[in-house]
Amino acid sequence: MRSLFGRDKICAVVAATDAKGMLRQLRRAVRRTRAVELRLDWLRNQREVVRFLSGLRCQPWRATLVATCRRRDAGGKFSRNIAEQLAVLRLAVESGCSWVDLEIESARKLRRGALRAILGRGRAMISFHNFQRTPRNLGAIVRRLERAGGDVVKIATQCETIADSLRVLGLARSGKPGGRRGRRRLVVVPMSEAGLPARILALRAGSALAYAPVENATAAGQVTLEEMKQLYRADNLNSRTRVYGVIGDPVSHSLSPRMQNAAFRSRGINAVFVPFRVRELRDFLGAIAPLGIVGFSVTLPHKQRVLRYLDDCDPLAAAIGAVNTVVVRGGGKLFGYNTDYVGVLRALECRIPLRGSRALIYGAGGAARAVAFALAQGGAVVCICARRMERARALARAVGGEAIPRARLRREYFDAIVNATPVGMHPDADESPLKALELNCRLVFDTIYRPLETKLLRLAKRRGIETVSGLEMFLAQGMAQFEIWTGERAPAGVMRRAVIKALGGEKEGKQERKGSNELAE
Repeated sequence: MRSLFGRDKICAVVAATDAKGMLRQLRRAVRRTRAVELRLDWLRNQREVVRFLSGLRCQPWRATLVATCRRRDAGGKFSRNIAEQLAVLRLAVESGCSWVDLEIESARKLRRGALRAILGRGRAMISFHNFQRTPRNLGAIVRRLERAGGDVVKIATQCETIADSLRVLGLARSGKPGGRRGRRRLVVVPMSEAGLPARILALRAGSALAYAPVENATAAGQVTLEEMKQLYRADNLNSRTRVYGVIGDPVSHSLSPRMQNAAFRSRGINAVFVPFRVRELRDFLGAIAPLGIVGFSVTLPHKQRVLRYLDDCDPLAAAIGAVNTVVVRGGGKLFGYNTDYVGVLRALECRIPLRGSRALIYGAGGAARAVAFALAQGGAVVCICARRMERARALARAVGGEAIPRARLRREYFDAIVNATPVGMHPDADESPLKALELNCRLVFDTIYRPLETKLLRLAKRRGIETVSGLEMFLAQGMAQFEIWTGERAPAGVMRRAVIKALGGEKEGKQERKGSNELAE
């Protein structure tokens, strides 16, 4: 949509309750993009609206400004009638906004030609929002929006599944799912966490704009402006861009997008790595061909479940019975690997001699299987403890180890204890899978890397036990994935810095919040 919105297709969303906050966000927005939506309905009263629009006139912003004053019956915050809504939008045009976004609920109540007369030189985007679901009749809705007399139409729907988001993306190609590509007067916005990958890929699919908040999210599944521009480079993706991802439930905690996108950028590879929240594997598998996915990482709870959908598998991954890396080959054939195995060995073998060591693994899922096979192959005596003892016994049999009930842990001693469960993972960082008195060992290794220091590791340190963060395993398995997918050597330093920067930012944020709380007390 260069002819309508200028060069920038990522539209920053500015939303605050007062004029000062709106202007502050606007100044931040124009440093990143030249397309900005102003959510005037977020302003708490008419006085703040007037104050903000007065401030807007005071300087040339050198950006395409889109004014939105969405009424409550269309999912916004503006509580007054349509006449007052249109008055605000007219004032916004007079204050420098070249576009307005008017929801279909208001637009359809106007006489033909009335909108043009009201807006003067301003141009109109007619929008449809459904915050509950994605309707079946998307093509009919687009046609209804086009009849309302705007210059561009926008459709935003809540996507309960990845399949819903694919139907929304299909509109960007033709105005109806499955049609020809190149419709340049349509904006599509898949909402919700399930729709997040499609939101990132919307410009690549042909949408005129993609939206990203500066500070405050205004819809479910939004990606921040910084992430859209820097992490995913959504405005630089094209039909030749290779798509990779991580699938899991939950998946928002994963730093794989930070690590892999930094690696792609470092190597000059036209590729993007996005997170997919996947509840049902079939839902994701149906998106592989439409989105052009060529490889993906697998995390909880799908590392074992994905095996039944693979066309072939690396012998080691088959023996482990869990896959964390998949390559999509010709004809859509899926080939699985397990790089967690490599991560475990690199994290531990430089700290303790594995051969002859006695190691306890807490957990019996996909991650635990990779740890168990790695330790067994390294010559360790493997013990398994899990909440479900039948699973612990099954894994112990697979590696020639021993299943130990939790009641015995206080009386046992190990060279190493490995947590292979998600207990203690962000955002539940105040939990620990084991108690301090159960940590009778030389070394504790937590496969969790976020937070960098889990509660389990803190308990171990207090007892004078050596600790190993899951960061080392995460980086090693991620580098192996990159090399499998691309055939190139992984940029180890770049990947490490990207992850540590993200974890360091979280740590600094926590320290700032802690300081603020202490001052408040």
